[in-house]
Amino acid sequence: MGENGKGGVVAMACDHGGLALKTVLKAALLDGGAEVLDLGVNDAASVDYPDYADALAAAIADGRASRGVLVCGSGIGISIAANRHAHIRAALVHDAYGARMSRRHNDANVIVFGGRTIGDEVAKDCLEIFLATPFEGGRHQRRVDKLGAKA
Repeated sequence: MGENGKGGVVAMACDHGGLALKTVLKAALLDGGAEVLDLGVNDAASVDYPDYADALAAAIADGRASRGVLVCGSGIGISIAANRHAHIRAALVHDAYGARMSRRHNDANVIVFGGRTIGDEVAKDCLEIFLATPFEGGRHQRRVDKLGAKA
């Protein structure tokens, strides 16, 4: 997992429901040689997921990271919060096909997982695919441009 698509830092953030999976994914990234910016949480105390989605969005906006990983219990809330930022294209992923297509056709810059809905090994495989898959551009670029214009 050392290759992260653009050669940049991978930012990670989660709420209490995503801590266990974020820990697994962070270890896999570090073992693969990736540079990781961990934006929390680092304990099981209850927190509000929008705060962590906002922190990750800020890290991408200011150039501290080029890609991101978000995790909450279901993945739904934190992906909604992240996608409120015009420069974020966060894709809630459950399998390899979704990870691949989120990059190929949507140029997603953030992958989102449900810590209570996906197994560790599947999530690690999805993250690896996400980071290694390029955006196809072409007809998809026009559509991606419209996503940012609506926010």
